[in-house]
Amino acid sequence: MANAGLQLLGYFLALGGWVGTICSAALPQWKQGSYAGDAIITAVGLYQGLWMSCASQSTGQVQCKLHDSLLSLDGASPLGLTSRALMVVSILMGFVGVIVSVVGMKCTKVGDENPVVKSWIAVAGGVLFLIAGLCTLTAVSWYATQVTYEFFNPNTPVNARYEFGSALFVGWAAASLTMLGGSFLCCSCPTHTEERRGQQHYRQSQPSTAREYV
Repeated sequence: MANAGLQLLGYFLALGGWVGTICSAALPQWKQGSYAGDAIITAVGLYQGLWMSCASQSTGQVQCKLHDSLLSLDGASPLGLTSRALMVVSILMGFVGVIVSVVGMKCTKVGDENPVVKSWIAVAGGVLFLIAGLCTLTAVSWYATQVTYEFFNPNTPVNARYEFGSALFVGWAAASLTMLGGSFLCCSCPTHTEERRGQQHYRQSQPSTAREYV
């Protein structure tokens, strides 16, 4: 069977990436006000995320406001809404992957009577993590594309330009960890020899059980 250590490594990498995805989705620093070019440096820093917009003053005071509608982002294109939806899907897929992977890992006792099925369950958990990581990567990359387009768009006012926020980098790192961990879990796929051994083990366990009743 697959190396239990590789499964543990993949699981904890994917789990860390999933936690990072949650942090990235919750952070308001998806884009921050730019001071490049002729922009006037003010005492207020502007930030915008998927769920709220914030303004931080030089005194350290931060004021945040939730977006007025779940179906709209303040001044954002439909790509921003797509990023929000993809992040939600990624978090849900990652949550299911966490549960499924625990059941399929060799270090747990659940489903020990059929090791082949247990390995395939671990593979299913890895696939879920891969999908979650791809959703996160797509959401962050699309949002970054939007920020870049607006920054270099000559029709965008200088004082309305934004740059990449820290949440984007957290999202890229989280997506990488999630997909790497999911790839390790997918290595749990049993070979044909292991499937035959599992079937023989299952068949041998049946007569012994029947004899106890005779």
